Amino acid sequence: MKATTKLRQMLNSGDMVVAPFVLNALHAKIAESVGFGAVYMTGAGTAAERGFPDVGLLTMTEMVTNARYIANAVDIPVICDSDSGFGNPLNVRRAVQEYEAAGVAAIHIEDQVFPKKCGFFEGKQVIPLEDHVNKIRAALDARTDPDFVIIARCDAYAVTGWEDTVRRSRAYIEAGADAVFVDGIKSEEDIRNYARDMADLPRMYNGDLMNTNDLNDLGYKITICGSTIWLIYQQVKDAFEELKATGAVDPSRFATRWDVASLLGLGEIYELERKYGVSDTVPTNV
Repeated sequence: MKATTKLRQMLNSGDMVVAPFVLNALHAKIAESVGFGAVYMTGAGTAAERGFPDVGLLTMTEMVTNARYIANAVDIPVICDSDSGFGNPLNVRRAVQEYEAAGVAAIHIEDQVFPKKCGFFEGKQVIPLEDHVNKIRAALDARTDPDFVIIARCDAYAVTGWEDTVRRSRAYIEAGADAVFVDGIKSEEDIRNYARDMADLPRMYNGDLMNTNDLNDLGYKITICGSTIWLIYQQVKDAFEELKATGAVDPSRFATRWDVASLLGLGEIYELERKYGVSDTVPTNV
C-alpha cells in the first residue's frame, strides 16, 4: 500500500496520528522500530543538521533530498515540513511535485512571508490570507496522487492575533486543504482554544505541552512531537562534556555499533553478499 494511502486511512480511522520529529533516516528507522505509525521530518532539524537556524536558509532541493532519504528508509508515512512552499504559488506547484516524487505522504505549507522563521521565533510576518489561499489551490492542482495530504499551516497567532488565525484557518480548509496546522501554540489554554474554536476542522498540533492521549480526546487529527532536536542536543552535549572532563564516556550511556548496524540492515547486506558471491562471511554480531 502506498504511504499516502496509509496516512489517509490513519486519518480516517478516528485515532490521532502521532508522528515524532525525525532529523534523518536513522531517526525515522528508530521511530518505526519502536512502533510509531508515522514520522515527521522537521524543517528545524533538517536545517540544524546542516549548521543553520530555522530561518528559511535551506533550499527546496536540500529539504526534498532529506525527505527522500527518510521516505526510502521506512515503510511508514512521512509527513514533511515544506516551509512556505519556497516562493509564490508557482514555486508551491514545483515543491508539491518534488515532495510527492520523493515518496512522502504529506507536507505542510505555511502562510509566512518568504523566507520564513521558526514558528516560535520573533519577527515572523504573514502574507495576506488570499495569497495563501492561492498557494493552497496551486498545491492541490499540482498533486497527482489524490491521497497526498496537503496541510495548511497558519502562523498568524503571534502576528495578527487569534481571531485572524481562526479566520485564516477556516479559509484554508474552505480552499481545499486536508487539515490546518496552527503553529506557535504556547500553553494548554491555547491548545484547548484551538480545539474549541476549530472543533469542526481537521487539526494538527506541534508540541509537547499535553499528553498525546489528551490531545486525541480533544479531537486533533495529527500531532508532531518529540522535541528530538533538543533531546539530541542535550544528550550529545552531556556526553562531550563527560569525555572532555574525564577522558571517556560511560558505556552505559550508548548503544553498540551493532545495534545501529542491525537496524540499518547490515544483516541483509551480508545475506546479499553471500547470495551474489561477493563474500561468504557469516556475521556473528548481527
